Amino acid sequence: MMDTSRIAFVGGGNMASAIIGGLIRQGLPPAQVAVVEPFADARERLRQQFGVEAEEQAGAALASCGLVVWAVKPQTFRDAAAQARAHVQQALHLSVAAGIRSDSIAAWLGTDRIVRSMPNTPALVGKGMTALFARAGVTAQEKARVEQVITTTGEFLWVDAEKQLDAVTALSGSGPAYVFYFLEAMTQAGAEMGLDADQARRLAVGTFAGASELARASEEPLQVLRERVTSKGGTTHAALTSMEQDGVKAEFVQALHAACRRAAELGDEFGK
Repeated sequence: MMDTSRIAFVGGGNMASAIIGGLIRQGLPPAQVAVVEPFADARERLRQQFGVEAEEQAGAALASCGLVVWAVKPQTFRDAAAQARAHVQQALHLSVAAGIRSDSIAAWLGTDRIVRSMPNTPALVGKGMTALFARAGVTAQEKARVEQVITTTGEFLWVDAEKQLDAVTALSGSGPAYVFYFLEAMTQAGAEMGLDADQARRLAVGTFAGASELARASEEPLQVLRERVTSKGGTTHAALTSMEQDGVKAEFVQALHAACRRAAELGDEFGK
């Protein structure tokens, strides 16, 4: 059963919208959602899209919310927390802000009841992948409450060490951009080889979607799945050989390490 207790969102952007939309589809009444969003256009969009009301600044209305979802940019988190702190110290807190460590959030809010998460943008279509880390002050019941919220946007997994969220950020948090990057390249190549742009896009997107579902459904290693498509001397072999010669895989792995380092740097920069 959907828990219909009141939920607050500090920040009303894409990730907040994904979660709000999922909750409302699951049966949460719009009146049970409170949003703090400083930009008027965003407040109006939330009202029209979901029927929820948003306030420009945090106020006493947040005190009635059992869960507060922090969907703010890393560089604005501290100021937003200072504004809301007096009203939300009795709540459970879920952060979807990249890079900001739970130690910083706990200090800013004066509570240890914090779950930090790293979602990704496919949450907008209910296909998200979110990693979660809970501080010691979060109970099993509260973890279940967070799971109930996050499942409205897709899948989730828990990590045991908060530092793992830097790797999660690099892999799945930023990952959709990597997929789009390869889709761009495939679409460009298709057009250069004689397809029109729409044909190339449909083929590229459909191939990624199908291959991902095949990987999800199979228990075999990814290497085995790849090898089954790769006949010696065939077209796939020619393409993969070209990529290996150009160091594409090694460079791609290094790119993810760069993203992981940047995730850690965000915590250092904005978590003080």
